[in-house]
Formats: sequence, structure tokens, C-alpha cells
Amino acid sequence: MAVPARRTSKAKKAKRRTHYKLQMPGLSACPNCGEMKRSHHACPACGTYKGQDVRGNEA
Repeated sequence: MAVPARRTSKAKKAKRRTHYKLQMPGLSACPNCGEMKRSHHACPACGTYKGQDVRGNEA
């Protein structure tokens, strides 16, 4: 197995990783209210998922 001859410097490592968090992965706009929500999860603002209200009946 190949082994690096020299240690990767902090600057080189940081330059390679600069684009890792450019986008917000897994977030999309809710089609009902427009708030940002995690993909494949119910919207925390309006409580809908795939067009249906999925919040429990809170009294």
C-alpha cells in the first residue's frame, strides 16, 4: 500500500476541503409554506409532509 512521502500541510488540506460545506445538503423549501426543511421529513413550521398534515392532535 502506498504511503505519502510527506505530511499533508494544514493549508493544503484546508484548500482541498473549502468546498465541502458550500451547499446546505438535504435542505429544500417546503411546498406548502416555503420554509427550509430537511428532505424526506415533515416541515417543522407547518407540519405537512407530501401535502398532508402529519402533526398529531395536540390538545
